[in-house]
Amino acid sequence: MKNLTLGLASCLTAGVLATSAMASVPASQAARLGADLTPMGSEKAGSGDIPAWSGGLSSIPAGVSVQAGEHIPNPFSGDSVKFTITGANMGQYADQLTDGYKLLLSTYPSYKMNVYQGRRTCAYPESVYASTRNNAEVGELVGGGNGVGKAINGFPFPIPNNALEIVWNHTLRYRDFKITRQTANAAVTRSGDYTNVISQQDVILRWSDPAKTAAEELDNISIYFIANTVAPARSAGSVILVHETLDRSIDPRKAWQYSPGTRRVRRAPNISYDNPGTNSDGLSTSDSFDGYNGAPDRYDWTVIGKTAKYIAENSYDSFNVPYSEFIKPLHLNQDVLRYELRRVWTIEANLKPGNRHVYARRVMHMNEDSWTLAASENYDGRGELWRVQEEHGVQRYQVPLCNKAAEIVYDLQAGRYLALTMENEEPPTNYTADELDANHFTPASIRQLGVR
Repeated sequence: MKNLTLGLASCLTAGVLATSAMASVPASQAARLGADLTPMGSEKAGSGDIPAWSGGLSSIPAGVSVQAGEHIPNPFSGDSVKFTITGANMGQYADQLTDGYKLLLSTYPSYKMNVYQGRRTCAYPESVYASTRNNAEVGELVGGGNGVGKAINGFPFPIPNNALEIVWNHTLRYRDFKITRQTANAAVTRSGDYTNVISQQDVILRWSDPAKTAAEELDNISIYFIANTVAPARSAGSVILVHETLDRSIDPRKAWQYSPGTRRVRRAPNISYDNPGTNSDGLSTSDSFDGYNGAPDRYDWTVIGKTAKYIAENSYDSFNVPYSEFIKPLHLNQDVLRYELRRVWTIEANLKPGNRHVYARRVMHMNEDSWTLAASENYDGRGELWRVQEEHGVQRYQVPLCNKAAEIVYDLQAGRYLALTMENEEPPTNYTADELDANHFTPASIRQLGVR
């Protein structure tokens, strides 16, 4: 476990970090950002097949043409597969495979992982780097770890002291400010049948508001979110509204739902925790959207460590093919996915005594460069690995920001999978939706959306 970024290296050597609410780091540690650490807090140096970070892709690469109305193309289309991991040879790569990938490889004979050379493309605006540098010295956990104080924009804890800070790095990571997009969800049967459920989404990520200087200016609301289902016809007109709170110990998430059947807007406290996710056909939980979201209060969180794992990164080809080529029986078309060896933080969540959740244990693997949850394993109450999540990392170099494309949930007990937030045949995400304001994110507003 060489060159780990935490100040408490001795604790990590033992393999665990306490989850007590430690906060900022000394100026001497914060000064490492942009030096031996990237501005995001990851290790700048390379190691073996993991290259050094040299700034990432912060603009459209030379020779790449981005056309209006089309998804950004793969800037590495000339890269060839280095090798392929299958169920037959997975033992050679056991140390670099998550338990989720091991189970997928051993369960489905047709499942494989094409491994490419690593390209650390993550990059963000300079303003995000500046905010992250400041957050390192001032950010703190509040509300018993259920909220964040003093930090703003960027990553709240680029040099984390515990697992909860890593969770909040994922939850509050930079995804731009005002966004509109249209995505598809598909609950795929064992035979490969599916119906795409299309939703239009409007988002204000208030944490990234450039006019704010501290979390305390957000009135405890970090995100405004609307999802308006527009297809198929039997589901069209259902709208959800979420006001995501920043300190859940003060106020839990606020959510509303408009039903076209009743033509009413009602509070929706069920859009949280282990309730079935919206448009998921019961194959995922509400708090598994975006990999993981919501209050972390039902679990005890522990850092397992940082290791090198194969994860889905630079997956440009995965959203530049039609759905019919992307979605296949049992699992995705693995030929359009790209896997790279990356360093990931692995953390573990164990259900607290007296609390309820369908997942008794969750193991999450966070890409060190983006703090995005790249993969996770979710275990049932018997201790059996039940669902495996995979997030397809993509550098949106035209913005720039490092985030993800589709999210996949493999239900190994049902033999089915759920593909969420797919963009393949949808319009490109609009990262400059300046027309959005707080007045749009009200119960009255979503009733009007449903009526239309």
